[in-house]
Amino acid sequence: MKVGIIGCGNISRIYLQNAARFGNYEIVAVADIVKERAEERAQEFGIPKAYTTEELLADSDIELVINLTIPAVHAEIAIQALENGKHVYGEKPLAVSREDGKRMLEVAQEKGLYIGNAPDTFLGAGIQTSRKLIDDGWIGKPISATAFMMIPGHESWHPDATFYYQEGGGPMFDMGPYYLTALINLMGPVSRITGSAQMTYKERTITSEPNFGKKIQVEVPTQINGVLDFESGAVASIITSFDTWHHQLPKIEIYGTEGTISVPDPNNFGGPVYVRRKEHKEWSEVPLTHGFSDNSRGLGVADMVDAIENKRMARTDGQLAFHVLDIMHGVHDASRDNKHYVLTSSCKQPEPLPIGIDETFFNKKTRLPR
Repeated sequence: MKVGIIGCGNISRIYLQNAARFGNYEIVAVADIVKERAEERAQEFGIPKAYTTEELLADSDIELVINLTIPAVHAEIAIQALENGKHVYGEKPLAVSREDGKRMLEVAQEKGLYIGNAPDTFLGAGIQTSRKLIDDGWIGKPISATAFMMIPGHESWHPDATFYYQEGGGPMFDMGPYYLTALINLMGPVSRITGSAQMTYKERTITSEPNFGKKIQVEVPTQINGVLDFESGAVASIITSFDTWHHQLPKIEIYGTEGTISVPDPNNFGGPVYVRRKEHKEWSEVPLTHGFSDNSRGLGVADMVDAIENKRMARTDGQLAFHVLDIMHGVHDASRDNKHYVLTSSCKQPEPLPIGIDETFFNKKTRLPR
């Protein structure tokens, strides 16, 4: 399938680098609001066409758009692509607002097109191994979980971290999709939420180049603590923070009736995965059961292309991404309104990846049996 990328910022490099690994799609064009940036990426990675956004959307050869723009325009670009008859796979989050997210799903349905979304890290070896352990009953029935993403922010390393502190930013919208998508993959959809959110610093200073010393006015909460009630009856606690210097908390742990799984960083694809059953005195590292333990961004695109070709639901389906968006807003809503937020959205728990597949699974010439 011929694919075009819109948005040639930092994240575009790994998508362009990894595209050759997957045999079922080919990136044939890149576009950016600054066309010179698209030309630089095209030259760097040998992409045939460097476009403006409008030119890429008008190219009838392009069947799918990877939307790597900033969150504020995710919905605008996605809807334009869909209106031009192209499937869409976007970076997280799906959109800034629920209304925009709903409209994206509606247009995709109206046009008979697929819409999918990052993160795809939950398809990696670490979280797929964790999913297999749960599905195979290693910890019994999951009853609770914890998830912690606690850092001091991005202004010390990112060339311009301003958008992290504007509407659509903050730690929940920035990193929450990794953690929430992993939890939904492991435990199913969420039904009810409560939470507390606050803004600790109203102004931040960039200490990285080229904008060293630039002041950022913070517009969103930067410390968010939430409690998630799952449809299964399990309960999880999640903290996302741009206000924490140091901690010794795990990334994700799942607690079951028969034991506990320590889940690896959901922002990465690999391990390690640890399990400790109720009768064990020590933790045991579990060999990874699945492939894709390195940085495999683009795996979600390959899975979506395979889903399109085989008329099945993609594991990174837009309904999953919208449910994550609804949860993130719900935590903020619960804090603002001083009450629980009952979700109106839901989604199917993604199907696990088969054991034993690698990049060749997505190569038509070497397609493995399903």
